[in-house]
Amino acid sequence: MYAIVDMMGQQMKVEAGKKLFINRMETEKGATVEFDKVLFVENEGTFTVGTPTVAGAKVICEVLDNECRGEKILVFHKKRRKGYRKLNGHRQDLTNVIVKEIVLA
Repeated sequence: MYAIVDMMGQQMKVEAGKKLFINRMETEKGATVEFDKVLFVENEGTFTVGTPTVAGAKVICEVLDNECRGEKILVFHKKRRKGYRKLNGHRQDLTNVIVKEIVLA
């Protein structure tokens, strides 16, 4: 069984027991979080597509770590023949969660 869920503005494919990095949430370590914006569910060969979401379906996750940082992304700007160069770096704040179960109504 798997589902496609809208988590903090990102659509992700989730399965029970899968660990994910999502955008930073204001929760504490060990908290249980429910996501109810389930867009698609596959259950033993049966496909359910939401319009726009699947009614009664939700994904239950547990927060493993709330202090994660993503990989560094380098942003380089340059204007040719002008001597203008600028380099900035950025690391996204993330939350590490594990999917406990997918619940259908």
